[in-house]
Amino acid sequence: MKHAGAWNMLTAAVCVALLGCLQAQELQGHVSVILLGATGDLARKYLWQGLFQLYLEEAGKGHSFRFHGTALTSTKQGQEVIAKVLESLSCPRDTAPGRCAELKAQFQQLSEYRRLKTPEDYLALSKDIEARVQHEGLQEAGRIFYFSVPPFAYADIARSINSSCRPGPGAWLRVVLEKPFGHDHRSAQQLATELGSFFQEEEMYRVDHYLGKQVVAQILPFRDQNRKALDGLWNRHHVERVEIIMKETVDAEGRTSFYEEYGVIGDVLQNHLTEILMLVAMELPLDISSSEAVLGHKLQAFRALRGLQRGSAVVGQYQAYRGQVRRELQKPDSFHSLTPTFAGILVHIDNLRWEGVPFILMSGKALDERVGYVRILFKDQVYCAQSEKRWVPAQSHCLPQQIIFYIGHGELGSPAVLVSRNLFRPSLPSASWKEVEGQPGLRLFGCPLSDYYAYSPVREQDAYSILISHIFHRRKDSFIAMENLLASWVFWTPLLDSLAHEVPRLYPGGAENGHLLDFEFSGSHLSFSQPPLEQLVPGPDSAPMPSDFQVLGAKYRDSPLISAWPEELIARLAGDIEAAAVRAVRRFGKFHLALSGGSSPVALFQQLAMGHYGFPWAHTHLWLVDERCVPLWDPESNFQGLQAHLLQHVRVPYYNIHPMPVHRRQRLCAEEDQGAQAYAEEISTLVTNSSFDLVLLGMGTDGHTASLFPQSPVGLDGEQLVVLTTSPSSPRRRMSLSLPVINRARQVAVLVMGRMKREIALLVSRVGREPRKWPISGVRPDSGQLVWYMDYDAFLG
Repeated sequence: MKHAGAWNMLTAAVCVALLGCLQAQELQGHVSVILLGATGDLARKYLWQGLFQLYLEEAGKGHSFRFHGTALTSTKQGQEVIAKVLESLSCPRDTAPGRCAELKAQFQQLSEYRRLKTPEDYLALSKDIEARVQHEGLQEAGRIFYFSVPPFAYADIARSINSSCRPGPGAWLRVVLEKPFGHDHRSAQQLATELGSFFQEEEMYRVDHYLGKQVVAQILPFRDQNRKALDGLWNRHHVERVEIIMKETVDAEGRTSFYEEYGVIGDVLQNHLTEILMLVAMELPLDISSSEAVLGHKLQAFRALRGLQRGSAVVGQYQAYRGQVRRELQKPDSFHSLTPTFAGILVHIDNLRWEGVPFILMSGKALDERVGYVRILFKDQVYCAQSEKRWVPAQSHCLPQQIIFYIGHGELGSPAVLVSRNLFRPSLPSASWKEVEGQPGLRLFGCPLSDYYAYSPVREQDAYSILISHIFHRRKDSFIAMENLLASWVFWTPLLDSLAHEVPRLYPGGAENGHLLDFEFSGSHLSFSQPPLEQLVPGPDSAPMPSDFQVLGAKYRDSPLISAWPEELIARLAGDIEAAAVRAVRRFGKFHLALSGGSSPVALFQQLAMGHYGFPWAHTHLWLVDERCVPLWDPESNFQGLQAHLLQHVRVPYYNIHPMPVHRRQRLCAEEDQGAQAYAEEISTLVTNSSFDLVLLGMGTDGHTASLFPQSPVGLDGEQLVVLTTSPSSPRRRMSLSLPVINRARQVAVLVMGRMKREIALLVSRVGREPRKWPISGVRPDSGQLVWYMDYDAFLG
């Protein structure tokens, strides 16, 4: 009996607990969803359907809902638009027609339109929500504000929500923001600061709808579930390249106002494709469900991205775009847009996993097909001794090996994950992914579909429906954190600045593009594979090409002058440096080369790294001509530029690399740290007679060279080999070789490039030796040779 009594008490306690749970579920509270811009294109196409899907999933699970569509449109007009949208909503395929009509009617009853414009309107909305909650005896759970409006309106709306429409104590607030989040790093930072003054970071959900696409959302889980198979493959030793592609057949008609501000890079590459890049390249956290861990690993990957240069991109514009801009924005016939509607970008990641692996990002309007995918192509490291006819279909290791995250559309027509059968059989969650049935005759990426293990979602879902559900359930891993956003803009802004005045290649659009937009890469440089359309058949008045000119030899300031187009000039200078290196090593066993920093030598460094395999790097000592007083890892450091464009691509013994000691004892260029004296002692110890074999210099528009500046006597004469100087521009403090040690060199090469150098080149050609006015005029080797390398823009203007 004792046991029976105890059992009865336990049963009663369980019943009470279950009843409490059920009551708690019933009392989870009321949720208000406020859709700002409810009559706009995005809302009509995707957001109302997403909200309906949320209602279908959550109705009867403990929350009550009210959906408030708001806009600046008048009440009558707005109600008419919303009524049409609500009537067009669709139910899941397995829903019976009668049940679907019932559910739509319920959702329509819960949805309303109101004009929302002034702070008073927001206050009235808040009071109406509170009154409804009180009238129905409910408790408010929270409010979701979805900003489907242009970013310029964000700050005013945020201010009104914060001052007049926040929920009361105990209820949560979630604010959903649509891209674009700025057009460069500065504007993104400004927007983040503005919004941060009204909302907490945990209250904000920045949407990149690509993160809601089922295949994109599967990238990290796929990597996690297949760790064992991928651990040895997902790295530079096995991956040949990665392609992240989004092609569209539609053009920008109707959106030219947006495109003129953001272009294809701001529209697609800086956000969608960059997020995918991070999912592929980041280190895999132990717990991929932790949004903090995922963010930390993404930021780590961002820090490893090599900075983009002008040569990292090719850009194009479909031919009809300019006319569309003129019509839609009322521009004159003389207006010419430089906005890219097509871009191919070459990205490198400088870490142990991905060093040397090219990541190709490409997107464009008016292309030949609509498709999106991520393709990881593995190196072919097997030689098959038997002929191809004896290979086992789909299993031979001599067939291509690839993993493809097929985002949608294209030949396949639906999202899928494809893994070559000669790699491994992947593991995917069987509840949500199913094997794709074979489609005879269908070939993808050079192979029949039967060559892949292919999986597609059991039930296809719209990206916005998935993301709206994640917002409701407070799943922040599918959204863009502020740190992530700013890191992305830090990466992309320098390239956008360098492309601001770049004329994009024109292309006709669609299938007529042919091979016009094909591009190829060598090292860190990207270029179109074919000449532009207008040069395919040269006319009688066609512009001369660089190859039409020979390298011009002449004299400049009584020294040899080599002049050519930039490409030929760099090739000539690189060849001359290699020849000098070979001579020095043959004669002395080593080659001491001092290099200047800045932008002009970048192309030279790349040429030396990628095109001179006979260069005696193992016997070369690399020195710096000058350095900015910043840490060596700072992007403005000359050594950092040398590292990025040359050192990481060639095999120079680390003890042969001599950066200037500008950063000693955690201080920058402090006189008492004697960095200049230390560098001078190192030169005296290792370089015979302190005479470099070759010194590479540049010439500034004010006539400075190295970091020796006009109107300053420092470093122009005397016994000092290395000096500290002051620049007229930031960062002001510099360390530099002195003019006397430069003039001790066996050979000095001065590289001068660009039209902006034409004026100083002309001036310096006419003056004598006046280093205090023009330090470059003091460069006259005591017993060595001076050679000027000047492109046609600098020499001829």
